[in-house]
Amino acid sequence: MTRVKWIWRVAVLVCFGWSLLFGAGGAWAFCGFYVSQADAKLFNQASQVILARDGQRTILTMANDYQGPAKDFALVVPVPTVLKQEQVNVGERRIIERLDAFSAPRLVEYFDNNPCEVYPQSVEEGFSRRQNAAPSAAGRAKSDNALGVKIEAQFAVGEYDILILSAQESKGLETWLRRNKYKIPKGAHQALAPYIKQGLKFFVAKVNLKEQARSGFQALRPLMIAYESPKFMLPIRLGMVNAKGPQDLIVYLLSPQGAGELTNYRQTKLPTDLELPEFVQGEFGTFYQALFANSYQKSGRNVAFVEYAWNMSNCDPCSAEPLNRSELEKAGVFWLDSGRRSDVFITRLHLRYTPDKFPEDLQFQSTPNQTLYQGRYILRRPYRGEMACAAAQDYRQTTRRRQEKEAQTLAQVTGWPLEKIRPRIQFIEAGAAPWWRQIWPF
Repeated sequence: MTRVKWIWRVAVLVCFGWSLLFGAGGAWAFCGFYVSQADAKLFNQASQVILARDGQRTILTMANDYQGPAKDFALVVPVPTVLKQEQVNVGERRIIERLDAFSAPRLVEYFDNNPCEVYPQSVEEGFSRRQNAAPSAAGRAKSDNALGVKIEAQFAVGEYDILILSAQESKGLETWLRRNKYKIPKGAHQALAPYIKQGLKFFVAKVNLKEQARSGFQALRPLMIAYESPKFMLPIRLGMVNAKGPQDLIVYLLSPQGAGELTNYRQTKLPTDLELPEFVQGEFGTFYQALFANSYQKSGRNVAFVEYAWNMSNCDPCSAEPLNRSELEKAGVFWLDSGRRSDVFITRLHLRYTPDKFPEDLQFQSTPNQTLYQGRYILRRPYRGEMACAAAQDYRQTTRRRQEKEAQTLAQVTGWPLEKIRPRIQFIEAGAAPWWRQIWPF
């Protein structure tokens, strides 16, 4: 299925004094014109999950990219406890789309001034230089006991029929699921076994087709579950059983303290604040896919990449407006007080995983780390108007060297051949060096 990248209109953004938080070391650190974003739609076989956690309470929102008849849909998720109906809800896909848009890697642009004109430096510029006929009930119960499977709870939520199961043996659980028309992949018992050994229960969802038709929703909506557990984890092994290749997973960790992080796998930040050739604007999605794939290969393919870490109260530059209080609550945030958003920190992690490189479920922890990070990529537009002053020649040479460096940067982070990048760059005319630069080139 083709994924279509959508592009927001260029928006003029107001610069904030974030350089006060970070110092003045990095040029072009923030602000500028927002141009485009690399959202989750770029990646096939991509699932998205929200984990909102405070203390030992977690609200998990699951939205996968399942494509096929709704009657064939089955979701089996290990959970630490028997869930009650009030702990399960149907979410809004729009909320996940909002989180995606807010935290997606972004492209911004700046424009050079005419080197022959002097502009008073504004406060903003100063800051800019430095995110499915059932058997009888009695017969069914007898059969279930023979398989070691017990229905701990059963209820409906929206268009979903929900069961909470416990099991004594993984093959018995797999057989039970198949007998009850849950379409799960062959060999699932191998993935189920570790969870049974841990004493976990199983949250099982199937679409009630009549309820779905009555609801009017065509696409499957996300499911939300709330529970308390000292374990801050996300089971991913069941999702690999029928995988045809690497799968992408984007996790949004929401916390009142600070950044969330993995504890049993490495995580790292993707290259950011890169100055790139101007033509990248027309193919930013292609560029970001290449950058991610290149980083994934170089990392050993067993790393989670941070794409965004920021306080929800603001953004700079904004690829979408921060979520309001109502949207945050729909995303699972339960600790808001007095309408403030300043105590919601979002960490966006992007994994591309396979069974051999990610053999364990994901384990997380919340931290007080408030360090801000975003995947941010920069276009600097040269001035191409008339220039009639002594500074023009120096500007042309400096800009041409900058454009060459942008080409080399693009080749380095994507693996694209440099000789295919250079012809696509509209190099500025270098011009002759001033006489004094010829004798004193430093």
